[in-house]
This record gives sequence, structure tokens and C-alpha cells, in this order.
Amino acid sequence: MTEKTVLNATHRALGARMVDFGGWDMPINYGSQIEEHHAVRRDAGMFDVSHMTVIDLHGARTREFLRHLLANSVDKLKVQGKALYSCMLNENGGVIDDLIVYLFDEQHFRLVVNAGTRAKDLAWIERQAKTFDVEVKERPEFAMIAVQGPNARAKVLGLLHEVDRARIEKLGKFAAAAAQGPHGMPLFIARTGYTGEDGFEIILPAEHAVAWWEALAAAGVAPAGLGARDTLRLEAGMNLYGQDMDETVSPWEANLGWTIALDEGRNFIGRAALEKQKAEGVKRVMVGLVLDEKGVLRHEQKVLTANGEGEILSGSFAPTLNKAVAFARIPAGEPGDVRVDIRGREVPVRVVKYPFVRDGKPQEGI
Repeated sequence: MTEKTVLNATHRALGARMVDFGGWDMPINYGSQIEEHHAVRRDAGMFDVSHMTVIDLHGARTREFLRHLLANSVDKLKVQGKALYSCMLNENGGVIDDLIVYLFDEQHFRLVVNAGTRAKDLAWIERQAKTFDVEVKERPEFAMIAVQGPNARAKVLGLLHEVDRARIEKLGKFAAAAAQGPHGMPLFIARTGYTGEDGFEIILPAEHAVAWWEALAAAGVAPAGLGARDTLRLEAGMNLYGQDMDETVSPWEANLGWTIALDEGRNFIGRAALEKQKAEGVKRVMVGLVLDEKGVLRHEQKVLTANGEGEILSGSFAPTLNKAVAFARIPAGEPGDVRVDIRGREVPVRVVKYPFVRDGKPQEGI
């Protein structure tokens, strides 16, 4: 049975093209995916991300539990509202999921995990939490709307209660706080996102979601679907779970080494496997590819290098760049002249450092 967010009828009324996304009936676009992409890069767009799973953790040993559960160190969270991006690993160092964790207080932390991994994430977290006597509480009564783009923050701030505006305007990146929206609706506003643009991800009670979406639309925020979300995050160099990493891939192999905290005396799940892999030398690396000629780079295409074959992970036409880009996993070492097998034809590509786009602009050399 396909699940629906509280905004489903709103998307359909806007003429959205709907698709099954991880068991959810979600909008891929509202007409033009490319126009929606440009709206986010140039102004402000909004995404219904209510399919994401919100999990609240409660208990005296919650921080201790998260030290054990996550590869990144939750000890970086020192002040209320601060957020941290981390991978949650299995014993072999493979990625069960990537997530964001928020600190409310020492006995209350919040996780936001991916929709497609909801059941296995909850089962894994609940199993690990038992030892620490931590209560794991899913919050399906919440909706979530991401507002992204150079003008996104200003448009959201204009809709907040005047007593909250200055405080939310000062919110740093990867931090969150409570505020009131129109008619006092309670909002949890995080300065996070999945597009490479500034903006907010806003969690709110589902009964207010339609009114909040309509208020944003009236403020000039363009609805954007999952299609634009995918091209935006690819340009911004952000991994997609299931496509760029999974339980067979370690953070070292997914270019997520920066999310691993090998702090002293913290024995998190998967640490031994990660340390062993690093000591022996990581055999596969994730790189950015740019195709300068016409053509499209797609998931699972074969990548040919001097050290053997790799494959395309996420690949797409990048509207900001007007050319195709991709992430690929290839054997470690100097790759030489790299080609991609596109329908039996070996097409030359350039290996580049990503993100491909930062702050709305193509990076140098892309």
C-alpha cells in the first residue's frame, strides 16, 4: 500500500506528476523539472519531505547511546538546537543509513532518517537502544517542508511571528530552533538542506502543513518536486542513500571520511572495520565525473580506468552547468584517461573534485 503525505491532495491540485518513491506517492515535478531546479538556485523553492522519518530519543543515557550508534561524534553537539550529519554503520563498517541528529537537551535528541530505510533503521536503533535504556519514539504526526534557495530564508522569516524573526535570522548553519508561524502554528526550523543552497528544513504538526505550504506559495516560494531535488543535491555533491552508498559500502568508499570521528576511547559500531580498512588501504574511491560532449551519465553505466572497471552511482544532466555530471566508484590509484561505456560506445569524461556547484555557481574547472 503506497503511503501518502498530508500534502498529497495539494500536490495533485497543483497538477504534479506523482511517482512511487520508497513506497510513498510523491511529486516528481509540477510541470518543468528544470524550471523548478532554477527556481531553487536563483530564488526560492519548497519540497514536501514529510516522508522522512522523525525519531525522538529520550533517556538519561541518550548521549552515551549515540556515541555508540553513530560514526560521527555526538560530543560535537554542545548547545541546544545544534545539528550533526552522520552515518550509522553496521559491524562491517557498511552504511545502514545517513541521518541528521539534533540536540534538544541531555535527555532528548532527535534523528531525521531516510524514508526508504525507515523500517530497518527503526529496528536497528531500537535493538541498540535497549542496552542504554533509551526510549525510541517515531513521530509520524509531523510533516516536513524544505525551503531552499538564495531568497528562502528571507521568505520564511517574513512569515514568522515578529517576536521570533531576529532570533531565527541569527540561526547558524546546522542549527535549529522553535518558532511560531502564521496564526501561532508551532514550527521547528533547522538551517539545513539537501540542495547546496541556504534555507531551512521545517518540521511541524501535520495538521498545519497545508496552511504553511499555502503561506509559502503566497510569499513567492515555488513548489519543487523530487526530480529537481535530485539534480540539485547531485550538483551540490551530496550522497543519496541506496544509490551512492549502502550496507556494502563504507564511508571511506563513499567520500564521507569527513563524517568519521575516530576520537579516543569511543567504540562506535563499525569502528574496528573502518580502522582495519584504512590501515590496509581503501581499495575503491568515489569521484566526480563531467561529460563535456552531449550525452547523459546514468546509474550503473560502466566506468573504464587504468586500474580496472568502476561504475556510475548518481548521474544526471546538471541544469546549472548545462552538461552531464556523475559520481562514480572506481578502483583507487591514478585513474589515467577515464571513459564511460554509453550504449557500447566509450566516451571520455573528466575526473573532478566535487561539489560541481557551490552557492549557485559552477566550481572552478567544472
